[in-house]
Amino acid sequence: MVHVYNCHPYASQQIVQVEQEPGLVCCGGGALFVVTTGGCKVEAYSLDLVGCPLICRFATMGTVRSIQHSNIGDYLVTIEEKNSTTYLRAYTNWRYQAEEKARVGVRLLGHLLRGASQRGGVQMEIIEIPLSERPVAVACCSVTGDLLVGCDKTLVLFTLRRQNQQNLNMQQPSSTQLNSSQSIDQTTHQSWSFLDFERSAILHVAGTKPKQVALCAGYVAMQADLEVLVLKLDTTPEPNDLEESSEAPRNDQADDQTDFLLIPRHQELLGERAKDCNVPISIEKTGLEDGGRNTFSYVLFRRFTPDYFQGCSVEETHLHSLKLHPLFTSQSPVDEPTCVFCFFSLPTAGYLYSLKGGVELLSAYQYPEKVLEAVLTDHLLHVVTKSALQCFTVRCAAVAARFEDPYIDTTMRACPPSTLEVCALRIQLFIGLQSVCAYGRHVILLSTADTETPEETERNTQRRSLSKKWMISTPKESNPVGHGWNLYVVDTVSPLTLYKEMVEYSQHYAQTNLQAQCLWHLLSEAHLLLRAALLQSSLQQHQSNGDPADSHSEAQVIVQTDGQELEEALRENCAQLGDCFSRGSHRSCHLALPYYRMSGLSVSDVMARNRPQPADPHSYNPGFLFYLKHYLLEETDQHLSQEAADELIDIFSQTEPSQLINVCASPTMINVNPSRTLRILQHLEDTIGVSVALTITMATMLLRLDDLSQYTQLMERHAEMVLVYGFIEEPRLLLQGGDTNIYPTALTQQMVKSQPGVLVAAMVALHENNKIYLEQVDVMFKVLGCEHSLQVDFWEAMLMASSQDAVIQELLFRLSSVYIDRLMQTNSDKLQHKPLARRSLKSADDLINSCTHYGALYPWLTVLSPPHTTSSQHQEAFYKMQSLLCGPSLSVTSVTPLLESLSEKTIWGFSLHLLCATRREQYGYSIEKLLDRCPQAIIAYANHHLQDTYMALWWQKLLPELCSRTRTATDNSILLAALKETLVVVAMETSPAEFLELVPDDGTASYFLPHLLTCSQTHLLA
Repeated sequence: MVHVYNCHPYASQQIVQVEQEPGLVCCGGGALFVVTTGGCKVEAYSLDLVGCPLICRFATMGTVRSIQHSNIGDYLVTIEEKNSTTYLRAYTNWRYQAEEKARVGVRLLGHLLRGASQRGGVQMEIIEIPLSERPVAVACCSVTGDLLVGCDKTLVLFTLRRQNQQNLNMQQPSSTQLNSSQSIDQTTHQSWSFLDFERSAILHVAGTKPKQVALCAGYVAMQADLEVLVLKLDTTPEPNDLEESSEAPRNDQADDQTDFLLIPRHQELLGERAKDCNVPISIEKTGLEDGGRNTFSYVLFRRFTPDYFQGCSVEETHLHSLKLHPLFTSQSPVDEPTCVFCFFSLPTAGYLYSLKGGVELLSAYQYPEKVLEAVLTDHLLHVVTKSALQCFTVRCAAVAARFEDPYIDTTMRACPPSTLEVCALRIQLFIGLQSVCAYGRHVILLSTADTETPEETERNTQRRSLSKKWMISTPKESNPVGHGWNLYVVDTVSPLTLYKEMVEYSQHYAQTNLQAQCLWHLLSEAHLLLRAALLQSSLQQHQSNGDPADSHSEAQVIVQTDGQELEEALRENCAQLGDCFSRGSHRSCHLALPYYRMSGLSVSDVMARNRPQPADPHSYNPGFLFYLKHYLLEETDQHLSQEAADELIDIFSQTEPSQLINVCASPTMINVNPSRTLRILQHLEDTIGVSVALTITMATMLLRLDDLSQYTQLMERHAEMVLVYGFIEEPRLLLQGGDTNIYPTALTQQMVKSQPGVLVAAMVALHENNKIYLEQVDVMFKVLGCEHSLQVDFWEAMLMASSQDAVIQELLFRLSSVYIDRLMQTNSDKLQHKPLARRSLKSADDLINSCTHYGALYPWLTVLSPPHTTSSQHQEAFYKMQSLLCGPSLSVTSVTPLLESLSEKTIWGFSLHLLCATRREQYGYSIEKLLDRCPQAIIAYANHHLQDTYMALWWQKLLPELCSRTRTATDNSILLAALKETLVVVAMETSPAEFLELVPDDGTASYFLPHLLTCSQTHLLA
């Protein structure tokens, strides 16, 4: 479907004063090239100056059948015919023909005219490009300046080379993607450079004959009568050992089909499916592939079937106007466009495809009458019929915007879809139009009109098409009056001017129906028009910033000013689209959010634009409510005034009362009237019943009113775990802010004093439900000043609840650090450290009974327990640290560096170091340390740890140590008791012979004999 809007994209027109009748026309580089009738003379006119004055004229070597201009290199390429022979020629430095008695040099491809040009300066050169086949079509790449020639059976690609007289190095072509005109001064600046071409690839095509070709950034397109094929050329570094055939496959059925008319079926193949098009392609090596090889891939294939409608005969039904159009953004490299589009047209319909990032049909243009030719630009599509110039919108900017901005089509930013239905803006009447071309904002039209009026021509056409029987028509006599012709340059208005007219045009729909489809469609068209202009403006500014010489130029100031005006217009358009979608249907109401965000309007401004009509004061549109809900969910530093906040409460109390809890919890509502809001919440509770989240919200309002008694009653209405569920439902009742800029609410500060256990439980529940992160809770407790108390309680509670190994290890390390830090605060330096304000929520026994990461204390540790001479917090930290080391989860390696600061001189330091050594299975070292410091605990230690594989340590390590220490000790009663217990175990676990080997040589026989007897009896029973 094509929408029609009566806008005015064309500003003015002027007639080019051409002395002879034009035959062919093309444009580029700020110039209009006219091939006069007869085809042997080219005239160049300036498009940038008023009146289009003549720049120069020069003769060609043959009759020109086709002409193209390349902005890169500023050269002309022609297909010429002379003496029934077709030639391909390139004309460089043509601007110097404006000088009198200018010389012209003629040379072959690859042969530079060094002598004459070096002595006499730059001159126009005609480069003869030899081909093995007759050239049919030619195209220039607007990105690199390369040349593509289409022949009957081959496509030949020539690479543009620019060589300098001094070093002949390759130079990158100057960027002219913006169609900026190249003046004679610019050409003089490059006066000592030469252009040449190098044959880089030859593609053999079978099964079709190219009629038109196009080339852009490695994409190659060719067009037959009813077929279009697009390929992508690449160069791979790996050499190919197998020679690729340069001979196209033969069609064995071609001879058998000469007597039949075959009508092909309609076919559209996109992407990888295009290789099934039955058009074989092969690449012939040229020997100039720079060490790599050329490869290609199929991108797009489209075949049409002749249609009999709209007065088009089968002979007239053929494709035309093939073009590959690049689009650059400020982020794209100079030689790599962000997007590449392919356009081609039938007499009755045109088709626009996007090629990069997936092939997609963007638009299908249905023409009201037969179109002769079409030309695509960044902003608009211009088509000509026999009697009119028509203008259509394009979707190139929508595709480029999505490439440039990854946040398009999210809640942050939006853009009209690239598949949005196109519209026709204007039909400008002319007489006898023949062709069209465009450069920048200039549209060039060639008309040749007969003396027969358009009405007579149309009437005769209808009479012939409606005839239902065979008739023999008599030839029409030629009119003696002759022919007339004109060459028009039609200037389009600036995008900003056209945008303003579209906005004014849209007001007609807004006055009749605010939800009309045409309203948002026209505003979307205006949006895409501005985006296309902004892409062009940002690219111009980016290129001007890259040139220090132009940093303060007048042109750059103009570009910056135009960019600011376009950005302001885009914000205005986004506000209008936001209004449109806020009143739209539920299907598209979500688009109001990103468009309002892009407009830069405040919430108060959006509310003012969406106030209901006096006839229905409680009617709010779904898009507006969607925007408000998402805005209130954002963590922002902007606070609404009391008036705006109260109005929001009223809006949701009338439309969606269930959202009032979320509204009140938003940080933007800090200035809301608490007493008024409390009455609304109480009314809501009377309506829907008691809800825990609603109760907490009401308590928050009471807290703002400093009514602590009523606050306490409400908070005690529900059990602690029920309150936790309420905080899970709305976390912002406790925490507000972004990822790092988080801060507690007034309710959280009050709960630190009155309900710390509920607060800790709520934080654990929020973390386990992925509502907050561990670092955010740390920030909150630091702001509250509870990093040494409630924060530790939270870590302990998290250790009981979490099942994530990474979180568990992090918490174990943090808790170990805290416990060891508390142990280092001995009695002597209590004054230097602030004592804990309260006891921990969980004691060591509570943690051992409820958390698997806290292990039961080893029995021998009770012997090592210090006397209760320290503070209760100190004693609690010691027991918890011991429990962690007795548990299964704490990594000893991670905690060892922390223990280095804890001296072994203290009994708790010695205990913890001994636990670490035991966890590392250093039992021999632990036995020695324990016998040195606390021998009364050795038997309990050995009974617990020296079992199974470590049983041999009883007689290999413990028995020798006890015997040795007993001899030398003055008070050896404890050691003798330990030795006796050890001998009992050794006698039970060894044979009599092994036991005798263990008895020391200087031992008393009467002391060891009972144990030897026990060992013998045990061995005999076994």
